Amino acid sequence: QVRLVESGGGLVESGGSLRLSCAASGSIFSIIAMGWYRQAPGKRREFVASITSGGTTTYADSVKGRFAITRDNAKNTLYLQMNSLKPEDTAVYYCNDPFHGYWGQGTQVTVSS
Repeated sequence: QVRLVESGGGLVESGGSLRLSCAASGSIFSIIAMGWYRQAPGKRREFVASITSGGTTTYADSVKGRFAITRDNAKNTLYLQMNSLKPEDTAVYYCNDPFHGYWGQGTQVTVSS
């Protein structure tokens, strides 16, 4: 079983940066794709970014050029570097293992204007 624990959220001013981390337990992290999703108040959870085991990345149009998803397989950790943050990026951010259908508990990101 894979357990996902996010960290790194917080309050930041518009234009600022944050880096989210997702620590994954389990022995197959390096061979599965991983992703980040977010859910703003009153809205559906939406896709943010994903990365394959080989490092191919995909981004939502709303974050392209501002966010970067990376992974460190030696540390079983997924990252999301978020730059040029906007108030509309405010949400709870979730780490996702689509192979098993697992989700982390989420980390709050709040961007003030």
